[in-house]
Amino acid sequence: MANTHASADADKYYVPHSSQWPIVGSIALFTLMMGAISYLNEWGGSWVFLPGVALVIFMFVGWFGTVIGENQRGLYNLHVDRSFRMGMMWFIFSEVMFFAAFFGALFYARNLAVPWLGGQGVKIFNSIELWKGFEATWPTSGPGHVGGREDGSFDVIPAFGLPAINTAILLTSSLTVTIAHHALRQGKRNILTAFLAATFLLGFLFVYLQAHEYIEAYTELGLKLSTGIYGSTFFMLTGFHGLHVTIGAIMLTIIWLRVLKGHFTPQRHFAFEAVAWYWHFVDVVWLGLFIFVYWI
Repeated sequence: MANTHASADADKYYVPHSSQWPIVGSIALFTLMMGAISYLNEWGGSWVFLPGVALVIFMFVGWFGTVIGENQRGLYNLHVDRSFRMGMMWFIFSEVMFFAAFFGALFYARNLAVPWLGGQGVKIFNSIELWKGFEATWPTSGPGHVGGREDGSFDVIPAFGLPAINTAILLTSSLTVTIAHHALRQGKRNILTAFLAATFLLGFLFVYLQAHEYIEAYTELGLKLSTGIYGSTFFMLTGFHGLHVTIGAIMLTIIWLRVLKGHFTPQRHFAFEAVAWYWHFVDVVWLGLFIFVYWI
């Protein structure tokens, strides 16, 4: 995104030119997908992901660095700011649809497919024993010896353990980022710095505790990604959410570093608001996960 002007014209929309980052991003994603293909086909170990991951990180650092530099030079006016806000809204909407698909799969399996297999509303299954010991109850791992322990059994993670602690952590982080936002709007930089730091530290603590939960699930509870429909829906929902928390915590850390450098004003701080929106979205998704995956 080359810069040819010293400052943004109040009536003109800044259009970047001659940016190398879209092609760098395309090459990075292609390399990452080739690494995934190689790994799935056992053409190499986990190292095959490294070139793609390195290129993606390089692309993000470079592209966002360019955008931040343009913003600090005053190239973005209120028209560009409005576009950024619309873009972030549509991005979060796409994330809502992403998780809606997985919640829909959980609902279908739990409330429709399993009762049907038990004969509820479907006469064809009333006289068929799908496998020995089958019970049309949730959670189910599917046919015997699919995932779980050797006998196909597994234990679920109780809601009022680590999941409840993680819920408290995320709700607290939602409060701290809100306090930080109000402090930014009021020009209280010290409070902003402290509460923003608390937010991303709580985010990383959440990820650490979830990793501990996963280790316990695999080693002690017999609950794995391969543990039938319950294992797959559990780890896909909680795993993707954990990835989003990790990304959100990294973004909050970057915003915090920018705050330390004196970026953002009480009137113009879209980047902070965008990450705050994203973080609140992550918190709301977790509440849905806690209720429908762990609790009910």
